[in-house]
Amino acid sequence: MIYLDNAATTLKKPQTVIDAVITAMNTAGNASRGAHGSSLTASRMVYDARVKIAEFFGCKRPDHVVFTANSTEALNIAINGVLSKGDHVITTDLEHNSVLRPLYRLEDEGVIKLSVVKADKLGRVNYEDFATLLQPNTKAIVCTHASNLTGNLLDLNQIRHEGILLIVDASQTAGSVPIDMEALGIDILCFTGHKGLMGPQGTGGMCIREGVEIRPFKVGGSGIWSYERHQPEEMPTRLEAGTLNSHGIAGLSAAVDYLNLVGLETIANKECSLARMFYEGVKTIEGVTVYGDFSDWNRTAIVTLNLHDWDSAITADELAETYGIATRAGAHCAPRMHQALGTVEQGAVRFSFSWFNTEEEVQTAIEAVKELAE
Repeated sequence: MIYLDNAATTLKKPQTVIDAVITAMNTAGNASRGAHGSSLTASRMVYDARVKIAEFFGCKRPDHVVFTANSTEALNIAINGVLSKGDHVITTDLEHNSVLRPLYRLEDEGVIKLSVVKADKLGRVNYEDFATLLQPNTKAIVCTHASNLTGNLLDLNQIRHEGILLIVDASQTAGSVPIDMEALGIDILCFTGHKGLMGPQGTGGMCIREGVEIRPFKVGGSGIWSYERHQPEEMPTRLEAGTLNSHGIAGLSAAVDYLNLVGLETIANKECSLARMFYEGVKTIEGVTVYGDFSDWNRTAIVTLNLHDWDSAITADELAETYGIATRAGAHCAPRMHQALGTVEQGAVRFSFSWFNTEEEVQTAIEAVKELAE
């Protein structure tokens, strides 16, 4: 199988990640739930992972790195934890449902007012629209770092505004695009471990700027202050009720080591080179429509297309059954982006590339698209 669905999850993981998970499963107890050797092993490993991730994303305090099951959980914690009755929020058409649905729910419940920056037919936004939509009660801008459908990257420097929280969904960029929270003015960075970070599924988290207060989204066991009625205030315990996925975090920690060893710039250059090779090979094929803005290759390694007027699921099935190529068809949990692109009925077929893909695989995919188009 040629796996080109890395925007959904990376299938190929570094061997060191696999080894770290296996080792943790044999040695790690429950972090912060005891003073015996296996519990302390887990606690040290989790703390070490916090330090690595804080440095990786430019978060000043390791204790402000909070582990979650994925970016969806992190976004729910962030959105529900900072917004209050009467707040106004700005988001964009590029968003995944992990951003949209928490915001929609708060809007439907009458908690917040929501404004959306529109995208054009290439999936681009007008950055001036953010300032236009600002209101006196605007509390936060919640946006993706890059579209999971087009690969278009948002320029966060043109989005941030003084005194307004910037909450960023880095699901598509963490591990593929350098991110420095301080330099970009990010207040809360939400990430998942199983995509560009090359870690296990069931891992993710959030990095929180010092001074940003987030109410707990869930409460429960913490390992400390067990006789108190309320969740402890200390970070990161405040936002980490329940047993952590120590085994997965061990794999995520090893994945960050791997990314640092290879070099994020090296990885990003290869991934975008493969995507560009594919784009150049398919863009002029008769019957192929490619979506997104490819005038600037400061983007993620995604190329999304359709063949003729075929339902995207038919195209993806042919690619899988006839050519052994795995892609992602349908709506991609990005309904507003499909509305902007005009692909609500047809959906689209997404090809997404990783460090472990090869030029030979890309060339095979190009030939497959050519044959299907004919």
